Amino acid sequence: MKSSIRRSRRAALAVALGSVLALTATACGDDGSGSAGDKGNEGSGKGEITFWDNNGGVRTDIWKEIIADFEKANPDIKVKYVGIPAASAQSKYDTAIQGGGLPDVGGVGTAMLAEVAVQGALEPLDGKLDKSELKGVLSENLVASSRAAGGGEELYQIPTSSNNGTLWYRTDLFEKAGLEAPTTWTKFYEAADKLTDKDKNAFGFTIRGGEGSIAPALDAAYSQTGIDTFWNGDTTTVNDPKIVAALEKYVALYKKDTPSADVNNDFTKMVAQWDSGTIGMLSHNLGSYQDHLKALGADKFRGIPSPTRDDGSRVQISNPVDGLSVFKSSKNKAAAWKFVEFAVSHAENSKYNESAGQIPANTEAAQDGWIQQAEATKLAAEALNGAGTKIVQLPYYLPDWNTISKADNEPNFQKVLLGKMSAKDFLDTLAEQLNAAQADWKKNHG
Repeated sequence: MKSSIRRSRRAALAVALGSVLALTATACGDDGSGSAGDKGNEGSGKGEITFWDNNGGVRTDIWKEIIADFEKANPDIKVKYVGIPAASAQSKYDTAIQGGGLPDVGGVGTAMLAEVAVQGALEPLDGKLDKSELKGVLSENLVASSRAAGGGEELYQIPTSSNNGTLWYRTDLFEKAGLEAPTTWTKFYEAADKLTDKDKNAFGFTIRGGEGSIAPALDAAYSQTGIDTFWNGDTTTVNDPKIVAALEKYVALYKKDTPSADVNNDFTKMVAQWDSGTIGMLSHNLGSYQDHLKALGADKFRGIPSPTRDDGSRVQISNPVDGLSVFKSSKNKAAAWKFVEFAVSHAENSKYNESAGQIPANTEAAQDGWIQQAEATKLAAEALNGAGTKIVQLPYYLPDWNTISKADNEPNFQKVLLGKMSAKDFLDTLAEQLNAAQADWKKNHG
C-alpha cells in the first residue's frame, strides 16, 4: 500500500511535468492563461498584480497592512489580495498550474516549494536578488534552506520568516531541583532524570510520538552527533551509527522520564499536557509561546534553542521556511518583484514577523526592539544566524518526502517507542526509502 502511494504520487508529478513540457512547447506568448507553460514577461512595473496569501485568515490582517503600505509607496501599482487557507494552498496552486489562473506573486512555503517548482511554475530569482537592496541583508541560512527546498540550484523563493526548534522548560521546577538551564544535551538528560517522579505524576520531558514526530526525532539525533549534512553523496546519513546511537538514547526517555500517553501525542496534545501538568521540558517551536504564557504565566517557563553538544557546537535540522515566489506566467514580473522586495524590506519584514511571532529573514529586522524583548525569539534568531550553526537541510525537494516522513514512518517511530522495532531497523528502513527517492529524483533531474 505504501509503495503504491509513492508510485501514485510520482505518477501524478510525472503527468504534471509532462503537461508543463507540452504547454511550453505549444505556448504562443501572451495568451493570458496564467498556466505553468506560459513564460509571461517583465511588464511595465505598473498596474495591478494578484497576490495569493498561503495562510489566509491567519495572516490576512498583516498582509493587508503591508499591501496598504506598498500601494502608498507605489501609487502606480495595485495589489489584489487573495487569501487561501494553509490546508488547501497546495491543491489551489496545483489546480491553477494545470488549468490557468496563477497569481503574479504568492506565498510558497518550503514544504510545497519543490512540487510547485518541478512543474515549471516559478521564476528563478537569483538574478533579481543580486541586483536588489535585499542582497546581503537576508539570513544566509534561510536563503540556503529556500534554495535546497527548490532542488539546490535555482532560488525560487525569497524567505520571509522561519520558526525554530525551541526547548521550553519550567524555570520554577528547575530552580526547585537546583538544576541549570538545559543548554547542552548532557544537562538535558540530567534534568529529564532528576525531574521525574512517577508517584507524583511528575516527568522530566514530553516526547512527541504522534503526528509530526519524525522531524523532532531527527533534530535530536543530528544535534547530538554533530553530523551536519543529510547526504553523503547520494546516500543519506540518517542511519549513520552515530545517529542510531543518538536516537536510541533519545527514545529511551519514553516512559522512563516521559508520560506513557506521549506515544499518541501530536503537538496540540503535547503542548496541552505540558501546560497543565508538572513536566520539566517540551521540545516544540516558537509558535506555542502564547499557550504557555496563558497557562503558566511568564515567571514559570522559558524558551531556549535546542541543546548544543557539550563543546558548544550547534547542529540543527532545517525548519520549514515561509517565503514569497514570483510566478513565471506573470505578465508583470517587474511589479511582482517590487512587491517581494518591499514585503521583505526591514520595516515590513519586522512588522510581519512581530505579528506572526517568527524569526525575520531580514537580519536588520532581527535586531529590532520587539525581538530583543521577546527572549525566546531573540535566542532562536541568534542560534539560526550564528556563525558556527550548521543546518542539516531536510530533503523537501523530494516528491516522496512527505509520504516517507509521515505516512510511512510515523507508525514505525511509534513501534520504536513501544519497543517493537529497534532504532537501527527504523533508521535503516527510512534510509532505504530516502536513497531510492533520491535516485529517482537524480534520474529525472540529470
